[in-house]
Formats: sequence, C-alpha cells, structure tokens
Amino acid sequence: MAKRRSYVGRLLLVSSLACLVWSAFPRSVKADKPYFITYDDEMEEPGNLEVSFNPVLGLPHTAPNFLSGWTEFEYGATGWWTTEFYLDVQTTRGQGGLFTGYRWENRFHPLADEHWINPVLYVEFENINGADKALAEIVNHDSVDELAELNDEARAQKEREIETKLILSSNYRGWNFSENFIGEKNLANKPWEFGYAVGVSRPLALEASPQACGFCRENLRAGAEIYGGLGTWNEFGFRGTAHYLGPLLNWDLPGGIGLRISPTFGLNRNSARFLIRFGVSYEIPRFDRIVRRWFR
Repeated sequence: MAKRRSYVGRLLLVSSLACLVWSAFPRSVKADKPYFITYDDEMEEPGNLEVSFNPVLGLPHTAPNFLSGWTEFEYGATGWWTTEFYLDVQTTRGQGGLFTGYRWENRFHPLADEHWINPVLYVEFENINGADKALAEIVNHDSVDELAELNDEARAQKEREIETKLILSSNYRGWNFSENFIGEKNLANKPWEFGYAVGVSRPLALEASPQACGFCRENLRAGAEIYGGLGTWNEFGFRGTAHYLGPLLNWDLPGGIGLRISPTFGLNRNSARFLIRFGVSYEIPRFDRIVRRWFR
C-alpha cells in the first residue's frame, strides 16, 4: 500500500512540474481551452503539442475524500484532426493510490470555415479500471455510491469502452456556447450509455492591451459548465442520474502557461457533494520540428 501511494504521489508531482519545466521551450503560445468537461470547436494547431495536468479533489458526502487526475498530451496532427493521450491516477483517503488506466482521444473538424454552429466529431478508446475517479464525463446512472467502493475491489473491474461525442460550438461577440452529446459503449456487450455537457465562457476583455501584462483582462476567461448522465439505450432520461455545475476561471500567464480552476457542485443526491478541478498546461509550438531535429 505504501509503495502504491508513493508511486502515485511521484507521478502527480512529476506531471505537474513537467508543464512548468517545458516552459523553457522558446516561442511558446497558449491554446484557448476554457472547459474541463465540455469541448468546443477549437483544435490544436498543426504540429503543436500541449501538455496539461488536471487534478480533481473530490469531497463526496457518502464516500472517502479522494484526489484524482489525468495527465494529457494533445497534438495537432492536421488542421482538422487533433489527437490526445491521457494517463489517469487517483489516491483515496485511507486506501492509497493507483494508476487507473489510459485513454486515446481523436477529434475531427469536418468543416473548414467558421459557421454559426461548428460541429466536431469525437471518438475515444478507454482502457481503465473501476477505481478511476477522474470523472472526465458522466454517463448512464453514474452515482456517488460508486465512489465508495474500495480501491482494491474496484481495480479488478476492467472497463474497455468506446466513447463518442457530437460537439456543437458557436462563437458570438466573444462568447462561446458549446453543447456535447455523449454516447459510450462498453465492449463487453453492454448497452449504450449517454450523457451531456454544456458550457459557456467569455474573456473579460476582447481588445488586447497595448502593453504585455500578466493580469490584463484579456488574459482572463470566465464561464460555467453543467454536465451529467442521460441513462442508457433502454432507460434514457434524467431519472437516477448525477449532474454537476461548476463556474470556471482561466488565466493565461506570460510564457505560455495556462491555469484553470472550477469549484463544482453536485446538483442532486446521486452526485458527489463538491469537486474542485484544477488545471495547468503548457503548449510547445511546432513540436514536430523539434522531434525531427532530435533524430537528425
């Protein structure tokens, strides 16, 4: 148990420090990514790599407190295709910690120009176990009761799933409105599970200041997102599902580092009482060229 706790602690520390260390790369820029759960139509620039760490502090009312999170590597393969790889870990009070699996995500932007509604298609393969507490999406009848299951028992449950999303995003006078419909299919011959996520956000100022500064209003973005489950193919709807609402605040620092925070509230008895989501990210421009130079 002590070894697992030490391993997860080191992984959490290394993942968060990596974003800061990579800030030494030159010509850094920050990608606009306002939400934790909801996706908008923004794609990673071709050749760029964004590394981010997203811890989640969970304070359920019927389960032990936990700290989970995922380390994310997002790469712009083309202008219309972004691919990401995730590593998930968690530690639960009194139970130690563990590595809970990985996820591979792909997003496709089918339309070249900006439209009133911009669609994005999303496909992800998940290979995680039942102890995963990243809460990266809420589907089916996910409940706070599942968070009370012991790590040693939950880790034995293998969950290999295909997750799809229809992402719709609109931008109007600085505002972003994004809606996601989620469909998830366990490969062990289980019915489709559904969920949703909706987000809205806006920079505090639309015009850039004439001088570079860290606390300029255009570097701050505020918003909110709401997300939850929609049951299954056989039992579609809100009955017996969990739902969350969280305000958002993003801060783009000079040097290419971005910080995010979202205090999130469970909206019914099926939800965890309170979550605090954090995020630190760094974008490396033209990482493809850097890799080619390494192998010359």
